[in-house]
Amino acid sequence: EPPDTPSDFSCQTQDMRRVTCTWRQGGDTYLYGIHSPKYTLSEEFSQKMVPCTVSCSGQCSCSWDIGQQRIYNITVTVENPLGKKTATDVFDVTHRIYPAAPFQLWEKCTDTEITLYWKHKNKEIELFCQTEVLQPDGRVQLHNNSDTHLNYASITLGGLQPYTEYTARVHCGAAKHFWRWSEWSEARTMRTMESTPSGKLDIWREITPVLGGRKVTLFWKQAPSFRANGRNLSYEVTWEKVEDGSKPESISFSSAYNSTSVYIDNHSYRINIMAKNNVNCSLPSVLIIPRATGLCFLLGTEELKEEKVNGTADGIFVSWEPRHVYDSYIIDWCNFPMLQPCDLQWERFGPNTSSALINSGAFVPGVRYNFHIYGSVANRASLLEKKTGYLKELPPLRDPTVKKVELTSNTVTLFWDYHLTNESGFVKGYHVYVSPVQEDCSLKGSKKHVLPDDSVLCKYTIENPEEKRYTVQHLLPNTKYRLVVKAYTGGGETPIVNFRYIDTPLNSNMLYLLVLLVIVPSLVAALCRWKMKWVKECCCPVIPSPNESKALSFNEFKIGSEKVLKISDCIPDTLAVDNKAEAQKF
Repeated sequence: EPPDTPSDFSCQTQDMRRVTCTWRQGGDTYLYGIHSPKYTLSEEFSQKMVPCTVSCSGQCSCSWDIGQQRIYNITVTVENPLGKKTATDVFDVTHRIYPAAPFQLWEKCTDTEITLYWKHKNKEIELFCQTEVLQPDGRVQLHNNSDTHLNYASITLGGLQPYTEYTARVHCGAAKHFWRWSEWSEARTMRTMESTPSGKLDIWREITPVLGGRKVTLFWKQAPSFRANGRNLSYEVTWEKVEDGSKPESISFSSAYNSTSVYIDNHSYRINIMAKNNVNCSLPSVLIIPRATGLCFLLGTEELKEEKVNGTADGIFVSWEPRHVYDSYIIDWCNFPMLQPCDLQWERFGPNTSSALINSGAFVPGVRYNFHIYGSVANRASLLEKKTGYLKELPPLRDPTVKKVELTSNTVTLFWDYHLTNESGFVKGYHVYVSPVQEDCSLKGSKKHVLPDDSVLCKYTIENPEEKRYTVQHLLPNTKYRLVVKAYTGGGETPIVNFRYIDTPLNSNMLYLLVLLVIVPSLVAALCRWKMKWVKECCCPVIPSPNESKALSFNEFKIGSEKVLKISDCIPDTLAVDNKAEAQKF
């Protein structure tokens, strides 16, 4: 195939002494050896061939030394036995300067400035340079300058942070007839000098009454505006009485610490906390601990009633009533309320703020967080409001304990015990579930609740969490029931697992009817039977049979079919004669 026309053909110089032309070679001609494409360069104005050797490796180039000529018309020709193609570039050498990259960078630093120096090979060419500075936060800034000397160039970078690393690199172009930037120099990392810490520490306290005074736990953290500005950071805590100007006490801590405890009496105290590095100390952050006032101090925090706050997907929303007397507000809370120490946290807000979304990576669903809202003026903080809430409520961890059951034939009254503290949500009330053991429930006044096994329970709702008794009515006598009491929160309730079983007694009216219809007639019948026997014995006694008489219990002597008693066989105890006639007869 014939060769392709050379593309991207252009020429440039780095030092005004030597010109280099480059271009892209075309596709494969499938001709090799002596028939492969040949490149030649010629200059139109001088009508001469350019004395250079072409080198191709992906991109072709050809370089040669120039004399006094400044304007060139260079033609590159590529040919093989099947044809030839050409490309032309007309240029002024002074407009085609492509400087060498700056090298050998060094710097001089103060706490807020860096003067960066570098060398360049193009000493005869006036250069325009650009410095790229990588900031600590990842942003990139570009600084332009044309301050060049015979042997080096420099630029001063101002407005920097003390004791901070910056990374810079430089590239340059011709100042008069800019053609293109040079390659970047090697990057150089530099650090500004140390300086006094800037800004103040954000400090807070927790006050606990103890015998004879108070324990003040102090906390500090670096506020967003605070900068250490140096090495070997430490903290200095100082406290002194406000009234009598006694000698202050102080203690120092390394940068690994962010809290300490001091014990003070009931007087008013001023507490200062400063950050310190190798250069100097920061401005002090100040807290005024007011004088303790007996029981008012001990019980003051208890007089405020806790108000409930709601959690969202992004945190817990807390609001308060603004008071114009304060110059700032502070909210504190514990990241881990069940632990000791609880990892106390706090945030400050401006005087025009009356709400905040409190968020922490430690917040988890089902844990109750307590928030204290303080107003601060002249470094004195006063507790204003108390809030409590959950990031997300969960069902209660346990069921109420049924303590007592009172039964009638048609009702059951349940009494239960339930502690509302340390739950996984705000307990809103209770649900009572009941149903006969052998069938579904459909009691009057209840709602249906279907279990996973498709059995139906009757559901009753008690919306007052302080109410811990309930009477279920309209039960059937002499019936076995299952029942359970569940507490519920904003997160719902746990599944029903265990039931309590009861048996309703018989109806008392049915007992009375049973007595009237069965027992009373039976008693009357028994009484009548006994009475008939007595009347019969009295009015119609039984005539004894002569054959059963003891008088016939003798040796038998019969005349015919009758027994005959011989007088001689009978020895009487007494002989009675009724009248004389009979006696004479005997």
